[in-house]
Amino acid sequence: MLTELETQLLGVLMIIIMLGMGSSLTFKDFGIALRKPHAILVGMICQYGLMPLTAFLLATALQLRPEYTIGLVLMGCMPGGTTSNIFVYFSKGRLSLSILMTVCSTLMAIVMVPVTLGLYGRGIEGDWQIPPESVIQVLFVLLVPTVIGIALRKYNANVGAVLELMGGVFGVVVIVFLIASWVPRNWELLVTTGPAVYFVSIGLGLVGFGLGYFLSRNLRLDPIRARTISMETGIQNGPLAILIVVLVFTDERQAEVLLIPILYSIFIVLTSTVILFWYRRITRREEIARDNAKIGAIRGR
Repeated sequence: MLTELETQLLGVLMIIIMLGMGSSLTFKDFGIALRKPHAILVGMICQYGLMPLTAFLLATALQLRPEYTIGLVLMGCMPGGTTSNIFVYFSKGRLSLSILMTVCSTLMAIVMVPVTLGLYGRGIEGDWQIPPESVIQVLFVLLVPTVIGIALRKYNANVGAVLELMGGVFGVVVIVFLIASWVPRNWELLVTTGPAVYFVSIGLGLVGFGLGYFLSRNLRLDPIRARTISMETGIQNGPLAILIVVLVFTDERQAEVLLIPILYSIFIVLTSTVILFWYRRITRREEIARDNAKIGAIRGR
């Protein structure tokens, strides 16, 4: 379990992250998205349609224990996080789309997370359901700094840019903080945990990458947008899932429910790094092909 001080620190870090997320956008960006909503809609289908279903199917297929199942399903129901924006940027994806998807999925979370949790939580035996009112309270509190961030960006672009950078950096800080504080105290649990838990913790993100990309391409989105949606789908907001678990489960069950969200948060950084370099290579190859095509067209005149 996390100590009271660690729980409070995690809450403060999440507020900073959400403030930075909001600072990455202006109200005008939402108007642009509404005029061309295709990519955003595809992303939301992946985020709140495919990912929760994937998590539930993985848990059912591998017959996970209820405490691990609720952790995995919760992870699948989460919106995108600021970490995805960083990876999209370095993978040469569409950063503006990534940021907009992250904020939109976060704003929708106050409705969609309780709905999807309620839908798939019915299949979990025992008293493991997360009360929807608890989720709504956490999400509502975190929406406040998001809206403040958007307002600050409109008021002063420089302040917004600094907060945006801070949000991205603190997204990584949270993962490092969790590794440093939680892992040593729960080393025995990590060692005795079966391979199925590690498999789903890694597999959820990997399946998300694939589903996001292939659905986007099948719906006629261009490769760069498809790779961006792939990143947004695979990289869920792990710190938010961890915060919800910490605030809801205050007894000895907390450590076991936390296991998959923490493992996911650790491994998603590693798998996303591999995907990042793969996508960068593909994008670079496409850029070279376009440049060669332009040169060929000029010579042919």
